[in-house]
Amino acid sequence: QVQLVESGGGLVQAGDSLRLSCAASGRTFSSYAMGWFRQAPGKEREFVAGLSRSGGNTYYADSVKGRFTISRDNAKNTVYLQMNKLKREDTAVYYCAAAGTSYSMRYQSNDNYWGQGTQVTVSS
Repeated sequence: QVQLVESGGGLVQAGDSLRLSCAASGRTFSSYAMGWFRQAPGKEREFVAGLSRSGGNTYYADSVKGRFTISRDNAKNTVYLQMNKLKREDTAVYYCAAAGTSYSMRYQSNDNYWGQGTQVTVSS
C-alpha cells in the first residue's frame, strides 16, 4: 500500500497559479500510476489529470487541458499538479490518487488509494 499527503492548496485570484504536491510514503511509489481528482461542493468527484507509472503518458480532463500539468519525481516520491490560469470553476478539494494503471485510476477510482485532500479556492 501507499500513503498519500497533499499540500499546496490555498486561496488565489482568477488567473493565478498554484502547484499542488502529493508526497507518498514507502518504497513502492514508482509502481503506481498517479493522478489528481477534485470535488466541488454539491458535485461528484471528477478526474483532473493522470500519468503512467513511468511518467511517459499524461491524461487531462478537457476542462483543464492546456492549463494544468501533472508530473512525478520518483526520487522524491512526489507527484505534482501545476495549475495555471486558474478559474473560479477550479475551486474544489483536490485529491491525490494512486492505482495500478492509469485506466483503473481514472475509471475504477473506488479502488484507488487516496490522500486527504487539499482545498483550492479561486476568487472571482
